[in-house]
This record gives sequence, C-alpha cells and structure tokens, in this order.
Amino acid sequence: MARLVLSAIVMMMAFIALTEGLRGVGPKKCCFKFNDKPVSKDKVVSYNRTSQRCSNPAILLNTVAGRQMCVRPSASWVKDLISYLETKDVSGANTNL
Repeated sequence: MARLVLSAIVMMMAFIALTEGLRGVGPKKCCFKFNDKPVSKDKVVSYNRTSQRCSNPAILLNTVAGRQMCVRPSASWVKDLISYLETKDVSGANTNL
C-alpha cells in the first residue's frame, strides 16, 4: 500500500515538473501597442528585439527613465536610432581599453 501511494506521489510530481517546465518556452515580452512618435536619441539607453515567436515584430526601447516602449522596426526613425545606439556602443567599448 505504501509503495502505491509513493508511486502516485512520484508520478504527480513528475507531471507537475513537466508542465511547469513547458511554461518557460514562450517569449518573455511581446508588443501589441506601438509608439509611432519619434523618440529623442538622448532619452534612449538601449534596445532589444522581441522574440521571433511574437506575432508582431518589434523593438523594445529602454529609456533613461527606466521605462520600455514598443516601436516598429520598419520605421525609418527607429532604424536611425538603432544605428546611432550601435555606433555609440562600439565607440564606448573602445574607450574602456
């Protein structure tokens, strides 16, 4: 009888562990609303691309104030901003040598 109870508990724990592990597979953050107004370069400190698993491709801008905003990667001002941030990172990396 004790073996049966122990087996049932082990099976339930294995099932719970399996289903909890599957939850972490999806994307962490996706965008559904977008900021279409250009953002000043001095207000943005970094950016991240959303996962390819998201239904809408997007860029997450991280602001000086610690906020995140979703913008469309196809917007020309977003492309310019990303280029600016990438060159800023490269030049900043060289000064720390």
